[in-house]
Amino acid sequence: MKLNLKALNEREAWEKIGIALPKYDIAAMVAKTKTAPAWVHFGAGNIFRGFIAGLQQRLLNGGLAEKGITAAETFDYDIIDRIYAPFDNLALNVIMNPDATLDCEVTASVAEAVKASDKKRLEEIFAGPELQMVSFTITEKGYALNGADGGPLPMVKSDMENGPRNARHVMAVLTALLLCRYRAGGYPLAVVSMDNCSGNGDILKGSVMRIAEAWKSGGFADGGFVGWLEEKISFPWSMIDKITPRPAKSVEDALAEKGMEDMTPVITGKGVHIAPFVNAERPQYLVIEDDFPNGRPALEKAGVYMTDRETVNKVERMKVTACLNPLHTAMGFYGSLLGYTLICDEMKDADIAALVRRVGYAEGLPIVTDPGILSPKAFIDEVVLERLPNPFMPDNPGRINEDASQKVGIRFGETIKCYIEWKRDIEQLIGIPLAIAGWLRYLLAVDDKGGPMEVSNDPMKDTLQAALSGVIWNDPASHTGQIREILANPVIFGLDLTKTALARKIETMFGEMLEGAGAVRATLHKYVSRGEEV
Repeated sequence: MKLNLKALNEREAWEKIGIALPKYDIAAMVAKTKTAPAWVHFGAGNIFRGFIAGLQQRLLNGGLAEKGITAAETFDYDIIDRIYAPFDNLALNVIMNPDATLDCEVTASVAEAVKASDKKRLEEIFAGPELQMVSFTITEKGYALNGADGGPLPMVKSDMENGPRNARHVMAVLTALLLCRYRAGGYPLAVVSMDNCSGNGDILKGSVMRIAEAWKSGGFADGGFVGWLEEKISFPWSMIDKITPRPAKSVEDALAEKGMEDMTPVITGKGVHIAPFVNAERPQYLVIEDDFPNGRPALEKAGVYMTDRETVNKVERMKVTACLNPLHTAMGFYGSLLGYTLICDEMKDADIAALVRRVGYAEGLPIVTDPGILSPKAFIDEVVLERLPNPFMPDNPGRINEDASQKVGIRFGETIKCYIEWKRDIEQLIGIPLAIAGWLRYLLAVDDKGGPMEVSNDPMKDTLQAALSGVIWNDPASHTGQIREILANPVIFGLDLTKTALARKIETMFGEMLEGAGAVRATLHKYVSRGEEV
């Protein structure tokens, strides 16, 4: 059995092997979508294929939509060439249940997949009055215009100076397409970030407006463009939550046993692990500010919480700064240092599990405002008791540790700022400084046994490791304050940690982890066992 449109005609064969198929006329959906696209999504990776595309499929299956989604990729064109095109834009979504069963479904809601280099097609789409929504899952770093020095990245600087014609950075590409829409008739539009950033809508808007102002000053756009962006383009906030890890060998093998062919995962030229199938956990959450000036899909009928900005902010802060992402990030660093390859196995480690509970229940939960639509306590209980321990989810520390410098400020810095602003005793924080110290120790690329360890991709990796030059993993005396430069960087943490009492605590913890083999374990155990039971 092959994953392509022709094979879908053999419905009985798919049913026999337990794989659900779309319930709508795919050809008709594709034709209507290509004629007048209503939804474009940038970032064609697993979270899109395994979650967002599934939302639209649910609407299509229920007769609540006639059009699908146009997927656009700006970062890795191999995804289009090797995963979309050969499989007719279909995806095989696999839910990995805690009881080891798999629920499989073919998702066909992607009507068209385009590369950002196909500017003509994207301009046609953005010029269309029926376009309602442009969404993004490009990770936190996709919105960043500045480098570690606080100045614009070279690519961004070039885009600002040279105008929209040869835009390369994804935010400049978006701004250029919005300029096209402005010139084509000035139709309204919602531009929605679905990435894990606090206030993601404002972050996205800020990047677009900064580039637009530069183009206005440079004579590339008239004065009305900036005003149009303010008046006609909305940038709703959102919160998304679903774990879609790298393709699992166990899933590949299970699909092969069902008779599926050509399911082998690939590693793209840019190091992305992706397959014709997407394996994911069952829990999923998407909360979006309901601000769509040109209409929108009936997303609430697909399980999306459509609400106001204040509620989105509360849910997002609950998840990103307290109840999930900080837990993930903390265990990612220590998992790598202690030799773990699976998140579920880490939850069997008493020390790591205690760190997770400390960061979540004792330090994060007290500063969470109940959003009303989701219970923070119930949410974190699901994370700690069901999601992280799921033995059939192949999530790994390496994936979680990617782009860590772009995450630690959101996942730890925001909580620290809350403690300071609310005049809570910052000295009671144990898990968060321990997580930060673990990140710094992780950057040395030496595990707790003294062996070499791979450090995941990060845009600041070289800069951070250079700052730690001279620090030796088994020589505490080699640490002469090198980490203070990192702790003081507000670009990383959102504040200067050296101006807080936590800096001394982090330095102490970091220094204790430099005492040779087993020092990471000893330090972790020392501090999590010292904390109160949670």
